Amino acid sequence: MSKSLRNWIIVLAIGFVIWVCPTPQGLTPNAWHLFAVFAATIAGFILQPISMGAVAFIALTFCAITGVLKTGQALMGFGNGTIWLIVCAFFLSRAFIKTGFGRRIAFLIIKYIGRSSLTLGYSIALSELIVSPAMPSATARGGGVFYPIVQSLANAFGSQPGPTAGKIGKYLMQVGYHTDA
Repeated sequence: MSKSLRNWIIVLAIGFVIWVCPTPQGLTPNAWHLFAVFAATIAGFILQPISMGAVAFIALTFCAITGVLKTGQALMGFGNGTIWLIVCAFFLSRAFIKTGFGRRIAFLIIKYIGRSSLTLGYSIALSELIVSPAMPSATARGGGVFYPIVQSLANAFGSQPGPTAGKIGKYLMQVGYHTDA
């Protein structure tokens, strides 16, 4: 049996067992069924028989089909602009990494501002200051936009997670984290 199939069986078994258990006193059957779907979804996030996004969409679809949630309730979270801002920022982040754009930006920063580690730190802070009014979500800005650039800066100096992290990578990541916060 493949690992993926085994994980699917575990996820579905968790959801099924909770679904068929008697509803605890004080809860409606609908609330108990929603808990079953929630528990199975969390198990799916942990065991990852497929990607996390697919597990979440399957759970939402299941809730809507079975009537545990009305379709409008199931899709309510997708109407929040902040969530979409974060999702788009992480898509941009993936694009920065895949295309090497973050690395090119890092080399430009090094060329024009990178006289020392201190000036690199100041450039990260200044960039955050400039971008923050246009992108108010700290998660989207820090994790989606600046993280790949700061990571590329550290990599350009040969500082990667592990034994070489102390070269400059730890410092740049701390600057990125603190200026984002």
